[in-house]
This record gives sequence, C-alpha cells and structure tokens, in this order.
Amino acid sequence: MASAVQQNVENWKAKLDKVLHEKNGFTDLLEKVEQKTGVRRLYLAIGLFAVVVLYLMVGYGAQFLCNFIGFIYPAYTSFKAVESTNKDDDTVWLIYWVVYSFFALLEFFTDIFLFWIPFYWLLKCIFLVWCMAPTSYNGSQIIYYRFIRPFILRYEKKIDSAVDRASEAAREVFGLAFRATQNAGEVAKDMANDAAADALKKQYLDNSAKTD
Repeated sequence: MASAVQQNVENWKAKLDKVLHEKNGFTDLLEKVEQKTGVRRLYLAIGLFAVVVLYLMVGYGAQFLCNFIGFIYPAYTSFKAVESTNKDDDTVWLIYWVVYSFFALLEFFTDIFLFWIPFYWLLKCIFLVWCMAPTSYNGSQIIYYRFIRPFILRYEKKIDSAVDRASEAAREVFGLAFRATQNAGEVAKDMANDAAADALKKQYLDNSAKTD
C-alpha cells in the first residue's frame, strides 16, 4: 500500500516536472529562478503553489490575488499570441476570454450566494487555472465546446437581432443627444449675441444722454 502511494507520488512529480519544462512564460521565469537559487523548479513550483493556496484560504485580499492570477498571465500570453504569426494560439486565448466573460457575468448575478461558499476564492482560482492550463483537458476548451458554443449557435440569430436593435437604439439616442447639444449651443450663442447687442445699445444711449 505504502509503496503504491509512493509510486503514484513519484509518477505525479515526474509528470509535473515534465510540464514545468515546457516552454511558456511561467516556466521561463521558473528557469531563471532555478538558475539563481540552485533549487529545482519542481520544488519552487510546489512551494509557490502551497503559499498561494494558503493565502487564498485565509489571506487578506484573496479576491485580488485570485483575479490577478486569472487575468495577468492570460493577458500577457494573449498579447504574445496577437504579436505572433501563429493564429492557433489566438483562438485558444479568445476562447479563454469568452469563458472568462461568461463566468464573470454569472458571478455578477450570483455573487450574493457564491461568496457564502467556504474558500470560494481558492475554488475560483483553481477553476481559472484549469481554464488556462496548456493541456488537452483545458477547462476553457471543454466549457466552450460543450456548453457555450452550442448555446450561442442555437440562439445566434436572436442574439444578433437583439444586438442590432440595441445598436440602432443607441445610434438614435446619440443622434438626439448630438442634435440637442447643437441646438443648445446655437441658443446660447443667440442669447450671448442678444446680450452683447443690448449692452452696446444701452452704452450708446447712456453716451447720448451724457452728450445732451
């Protein structure tokens, strides 16, 4: 029993070490730290993971750390994807942001219930890491192709129609606001001209009275 557990742990460590030697922004940073400290990147990653988990469980500002992890790395990697000539990685990160947006929208309407869940920020962080993980079981790919994509394709025409109506209404509102601003400017200009004319007329009459 003990030997089987130890074997599973060693297999897990070997898989993790293999992942940590893949080329990406995070492993590049680990490599630099590994070279400076002499500590294997496997143990650096495990130590960092333990600190982050503990902080997300009991630390002050766990919400910020969770959202920072879910945003900063994908944002930087998305920038690199846009600047690269390979367009496959663009699709990968566009899918992540679609899932991230849907989750943020769901969270906005259900936060009063979600925040009662113990260790919510830790669970959310695990979910976001799963969604950005560079593996075949990437969470954003699974959620997008199994749930979001079929849902949007089913109601795509209705969504497009609603967006078109909203855009038309927005254009009308902005048009009315622009015309109202123009009219207000013209009225203000006329009032200023009338006031100036009245002042000149009054000054002229005062000068005439003094002359007489």
